This record gives sequence, C-alpha cells and structure tokens, in this order.
Amino acid sequence: MFPLNLPNTLTVLRILLVPVVVVALLDETPNGDAIAAGVFALAAVTDGLDGWIARSRGSITTFGKLMDPLADKLLVTAALVSLVSLGRLEAWIAMVIIAREFAVTGLRAVAAEQGLVIHASWLGKVKTALQIAAIIALIATDPAPLGVDILVYVAVAATVISGVDYFFGFRRMAANRPAASSGPS
Repeated sequence: MFPLNLPNTLTVLRILLVPVVVVALLDETPNGDAIAAGVFALAAVTDGLDGWIARSRGSITTFGKLMDPLADKLLVTAALVSLVSLGRLEAWIAMVIIAREFAVTGLRAVAAEQGLVIHASWLGKVKTALQIAAIIALIATDPAPLGVDILVYVAVAATVISGVDYFFGFRRMAANRPAASSGPS
C-alpha cells in the first residue's frame, strides 16, 4: 500500500484520467474533443500540483517518486497514440517524444544505480509545458491550424534538445564524480 496523502492521490487521479482522455478522443462521445482537452488539461495541472505540494509539505514518498513520472508518461503516450490513430499527428512525431521520455527514464535509472540523481532541468520543464500545450491544441482543434503545427514542431525540438541536454549532463556528472576509494594502499 502507498501512503495516502494529497500528492499521491493526485498522481493516482492522473492515472485514472488517462482512459477518460482516450475514450473521449476515440469514441464518438458528443463533444469528445472538448472533454478530452479539458480532462487532459486537468491531468496536466495535477502533475504540477502534486510535486509542488509534496515538496512544500515535506510529503515526498517513494510511491510518488516512482509513480509521478510513470503517470506523466502514461498520459502523454496515451494522448499521442490516440492522436496518431485519429490522423491528427504524424507517427514519427509521437515516436520521437515517446522515445525521448523512455530514454531519459532509463538514464535516470542508470544514474540512480551509480548513486547520482538527475533532477528536472529548466529545459525539461520548458519541454513539458510545450508538449502539454501542443497536445491540448491538437485535441481541441481538428484540423489543426498552422499555429498548432508550429507549436508541435517547437515541442519536438524542445523534446530533442532537452533529451540531449540530460544525456550530456549525466556524462558531465559521472565524469566529475569523485573516484571511489579502492581501500588502503
């Protein structure tokens, strides 16, 4: 069982909202696009809130550390795959975004094995904001106007740039780490 606190509840809520977004998008729900955009936006807000609340209240948990990024990836991946299946987003764009998300998650796992922590960078935060804005815009507009297409490409560029930044940052961190002592000489 996980500690029941507000940040963890928001994380679980975000996971539960994923199928709502998908059904609203893919099913012929009346006003489905508006519902999906609203639910996706609500879920995105819970992502920002849960971390802020956990830090400000000192209620960071192992459950939250593991499930918060998973919830984010589920939400973004489900929305992107749904948009691809509707023909509103090219598959290569979704794959670039999804691959970057899982590559950085893997990098964080490798870093953790080495006792290093890769914190969210400002580029990562910009990437997240651009992805959320682009996904909401793609859900809410069909067909997407030129401005939405530009936003999508800016989000993809930020996704790639922030991913590269994380990998080079990890490389610098690992290189600058003091060498482990090999014991008495």
